[in-house]
Amino acid sequence: MPNETETGNASLTLRFAGHLLSAAIVIATVIVGLYVARLYYQYPRTDDAYVRANSVGIAPHVSGPITELPIVDNQYVKQGDLLFVVDPRPYQAALDAAVAKLQLTELDIRALEDAIRTAHSDQVRLEADAAYARQYLNRIQPLLAKHFVTANDVFNARSQANAAQAAVESAQSDVRKAQNQLGQYGNINALRKAAEAAVYNAKLNVGYCYVRAPYNGWVTNLNIAEGQYANEGLQVVSLIDDRKWYVIANFRETFLSHIEPGMTAEVFILAYPNKRFRGHVQGVGWALYQQNGATVEGLPQTEPTLNWVRLSQRFPVRIVLDDRDPKFPFRMGTTAVVTIQGYRDRSAQSGFPPAEQ
Repeated sequence: MPNETETGNASLTLRFAGHLLSAAIVIATVIVGLYVARLYYQYPRTDDAYVRANSVGIAPHVSGPITELPIVDNQYVKQGDLLFVVDPRPYQAALDAAVAKLQLTELDIRALEDAIRTAHSDQVRLEADAAYARQYLNRIQPLLAKHFVTANDVFNARSQANAAQAAVESAQSDVRKAQNQLGQYGNINALRKAAEAAVYNAKLNVGYCYVRAPYNGWVTNLNIAEGQYANEGLQVVSLIDDRKWYVIANFRETFLSHIEPGMTAEVFILAYPNKRFRGHVQGVGWALYQQNGATVEGLPQTEPTLNWVRLSQRFPVRIVLDDRDPKFPFRMGTTAVVTIQGYRDRSAQSGFPPAEQ
């Protein structure tokens, strides 16, 4: 049987091993905690994030009843696909009237050009008459001193010369008036240009009756049917832009010093638990609306109390999704979890976003 000395040594050994194990556990815990804390700030993570895409409310440029509606709610459309048609008949009638007015304007221009030529011909004829009257007056004036003509003959010749000159000035005025009515400025005729502009505007209105998708996207919030009256400038249907998807992730302000544009981000979408998406930070929000300090009727509003517990503000960080998978389509508003992974290549670190896959 072991003696008391051996028993005491064994007990001391066990106690020393226990203290050593406890110290190792404490040291390991501290190391792991420091490592986790470093990762916590080096790779910021948030589950306050949502998938977003740009959306546009499609509104017609013209008013009228909807005569065609070939789309349904939640349908995928491509750029240029027909969304709906506003009754084009009134606008087609206006176009026909504008075309007819243009044709009449062309006839008017020809008539004015003929009038200018006629007025110019009259001016030339009257100028010849005035020249003859001046020449006749100059011939008979010297004969008055020799009594070959009477003073009345000279007076009549002078009156005829003055009348001829007045007729020439009137003809010149008629030419200018006809030219002004023609509306010609260099190579541009104002009458024709106005009529052509009216035709162009009427053609635009006819084209505006056929509303088409400006880009590839998803139809949403379609709550109308054929026969609905569409008002100019009022939204008829919404279209989700499928060209670029991004995530708005709200990070606490204590993380912002570790987030920069161009950094790579890993995105986990709750709708697809076994799929990871890659993106890059496009930018970090610069402002938040705060009710405390807002202006009310020109005066600053300040809360009279201050809580002891101060919560970190959350700033939106926009992360553009780089990879797409047709098997996992994005939906606007779905919840996401985002982890910022820092710079993963030189191009991103230089300030440029990573190339899309």
